[in-house]
Amino acid sequence: MPVSTVDATSARILDNPAWAALTGPHTHFAERIGHAARYHPDVAPFHAVSDGDDPRAWADLAALVGPGGAASVRGVTKAPQGWEVVRTGHGVQLVDTALRAEPDPEAVGLGPDDVPDILDLVARTEPGPFLPRTVEMGTYLGIRHRGRLIALAGERLRPPGWTEISAVCTDPAHRGRGLATRLVRAVAAGIKERGERPFLHARADNATAIRLYQSIGFTLRRRTVFSLVRLTEAAVLEETA
Repeated sequence: MPVSTVDATSARILDNPAWAALTGPHTHFAERIGHAARYHPDVAPFHAVSDGDDPRAWADLAALVGPGGAASVRGVTKAPQGWEVVRTGHGVQLVDTALRAEPDPEAVGLGPDDVPDILDLVARTEPGPFLPRTVEMGTYLGIRHRGRLIALAGERLRPPGWTEISAVCTDPAHRGRGLATRLVRAVAAGIKERGERPFLHARADNATAIRLYQSIGFTLRRRTVFSLVRLTEAAVLEETA
């Protein structure tokens, strides 16, 4: 499964998508100190630093999470001084290169009133973290059967020029009908209408999902790692002249 180098220059912003989103289109969701930022805790569980090799960024992140605080960050396998890696997960990032985007006549828009139904479906399918205000991050579409939500997809990270498709899931009793593909295409249609490009993430060990995304027009761009790190002692930013 070779990693694509397609559009290397324009896609470079996806090397640090949470930071790009939190300092760009999602600024209104951000809590930020200097070179570190995070989403409001009820919106998304993600943190970001401007440069993982910059001690100043880690000092700012320490100030943001406080003593003993934890942060979910990408690209970290070895924690800097004063931090420990609690757990890691490996993933892949895919970008749209040939996706056919189109609205779906059965897809309905989802909002705050639908959150209980969304959380119920997410609990049964485990597509990834979804919090009470995640639905505010962008457009979320669903398909219902006899009133019950059975499939879901929506928008999450939004770095400039791009939007991540996320929370793609289908009730186990309704799989095999192409509902997830239909919703991905429908969400992508809205993204492309505003002149942006879809991308997404998947667990590296989820070969079925990766094959599906590739079959409908996504290309593997890079592998990545997501880590939960915890502050173990005060991180002090040395004063510079």
